Amino acid sequence: MILGIGTDLANIERIAATLERFGDRFRNRVFTETEQAKAERRADTPGTYAKRWAAKEACSKALGTGLRMGIAWKDMRVSNLHTGQPVMEVTGWAKERLDALTPAGHEALIHVTLTDDHPWAQAFVVIEARPIAAEAQA
Repeated sequence: MILGIGTDLANIERIAATLERFGDRFRNRVFTETEQAKAERRADTPGTYAKRWAAKEACSKALGTGLRMGIAWKDMRVSNLHTGQPVMEVTGWAKERLDALTPAGHEALIHVTLTDDHPWAQAFVVIEARPIAAEAQA
């Protein structure tokens, strides 16, 4: 069952200007060390940050709160599997919110996809509740 859907569109040039103006203050407020390391290794650093910004916005919308009600930017972390597929991990209040949304006997899965076409970066997040197999519950 679908628990939430969120999407966001971020302007890469706006993120680049914010990085130029606020530098580490912006990076450290919004992005985890892992996200920063990934972005700084990429040729399109602002585009990488913009996609992750959009993913966090989309995730907060899928959680039904937007960036309010105690969810912090760093409560949502985007990383990649070895295949390159993006994955979203939530901690803190975002995890508490996810747990509250997830029905008993289910596990929550967060699906995220990222794309960009300069000057735009977009993310789409779907939160799914999947029944836990009976043998896993025992």
